[in-house]
Amino acid sequence: MSETVHKNACLISGVLKKNHDPKWFAVYTNPRAEKQVRDRLEEVGVEVFLPLQKTYRIWSDRKKLIEKPLLSSYVFVRVSPVEFPKVFQSHGVVRFISFEGQPASIPQKQIDNLRLLINSDAEIEISSEKFEKGDNVEVMNGALAGLTGELVRIGSHKRVIVRIDRLDQNLILKIPLTFLRKIRQVKHD
Repeated sequence: MSETVHKNACLISGVLKKNHDPKWFAVYTNPRAEKQVRDRLEEVGVEVFLPLQKTYRIWSDRKKLIEKPLLSSYVFVRVSPVEFPKVFQSHGVVRFISFEGQPASIPQKQIDNLRLLINSDAEIEISSEKFEKGDNVEVMNGALAGLTGELVRIGSHKRVIVRIDRLDQNLILKIPLTFLRKIRQVKHD
């Protein structure tokens, strides 16, 4: 067992005893290894989600539509803690994204939001910049209906940010304001 796998296994030993329900977790991969990690994890029976974005790549002699990971070096897995070793042992996996020493689960709503985004034709930018809290909004019309996010202003444009907790990543979208409605934020104590 590699030293990294051993350290990660030790980090989660307390979690193994507490919870057996599968949840979504973010896994950090080696650079440009996201698709290979996805394939290897699927081969061993792990539920994997790799959000891919279609984009054109231009070479001197041609232009081709390719799929590249929306979030570089991240793959999402839906596992219970007892399955963590299976994930760690997959070549290309570096570590689980953790918070306070424990692998941090990603809420199902954020996975659903990512699925909505990649199945739409929305113009998406990625940012790790911290933004001030704004109005929480829901998209009411168009391909992204049901998507929730935070309304922000960048320059003269109004855009929606969809945050992915624990990854320090934000997806920034251009959406007409007429497609949005303000939603109330539920306070958690």
